[in-house]
Amino acid sequence: MDIAVKLLITGAAGFLGSHLCDELLAQGHEVIGLDNLYTGSKKNLHNALKNPDFTLLLHDVTIPIRIEVDGIFNLACPASPIHYQRHPVQTLNTNIQGTINMLELARLSNARFFQASTSEIYGDPEVTPQTEDYWGNVNPIGIRSCYDEGKRVAETLAFDYQRQYGVEVRVARIFNTFGPRMAINDGRVVSNLIVQAITGEPMTIFGDGLQTRSFCYSSDLIGGVIALFRAEHIDGPVNLGNPDEITIRQLVNEIRHLTETRSPLVYEKIPVNDPKRRRPDISKALEKLNWRPRIQRIDGLKKTVEYFRTIYKH
Repeated sequence: MDIAVKLLITGAAGFLGSHLCDELLAQGHEVIGLDNLYTGSKKNLHNALKNPDFTLLLHDVTIPIRIEVDGIFNLACPASPIHYQRHPVQTLNTNIQGTINMLELARLSNARFFQASTSEIYGDPEVTPQTEDYWGNVNPIGIRSCYDEGKRVAETLAFDYQRQYGVEVRVARIFNTFGPRMAINDGRVVSNLIVQAITGEPMTIFGDGLQTRSFCYSSDLIGGVIALFRAEHIDGPVNLGNPDEITIRQLVNEIRHLTETRSPLVYEKIPVNDPKRRRPDISKALEKLNWRPRIQRIDGLKKTVEYFRTIYKH
């Protein structure tokens, strides 16, 4: 799919959705962005809205829609615990009914379908690094399950539509991603710590801070999403993330150094079902897509700190 085509992006006003809009527009595609603005913001689409090849539809994916498109990127869903736990039933509805609606649109339009899944489908993993054939360790009735299980069902739907109706599907399991346009109040660890550091508020560490994450910069992740969407003969889901695993304590120290903050550290109880380790095995992405992250974490953190500094200047 290297020729210019009409593409639909749900969750277009979100952190990753807006970056995806910008990149696909830059490549000459016509882009329709769909968002209900629950967690997204029109400010994220500042560049896209100036492009005549971009159209924004204020619409909720849980309501069917009929438009002719060549490809669909389904990114619609709150991705941070603060947001998805606030409205868990709506989160499930977005993942299930919203995904069905977009898959139906793909089936009727004969469009290729991309599902943004998540590393959260692995739950609190007992295997590390996590490979695509690992089934995960998820609490099906916990406070995170509206998101974890919702995304697992969305994957099931995508592959069942492929088996039953022949819809071309691509599923990416996206690991922790950071960069400009993260929301100030989204509750994710990178944005939380940066905001606390530059505002002088205490920097929060949950638990002992020895739990690990693997952080991928947004432009690297978007490159992987587009590579997967375009790839032919892909079976099953593909992990997209940075295999460089660090502890939260190390992340705190890096952000403290970059911001030169004097913020004190505070320790709080670790959230229920919070994963102790998170590291992707990206062998499949490397083999099938020739993709791996290129941006060093420190360089990405510098750009993200600069972004949040500009927000707090206004």
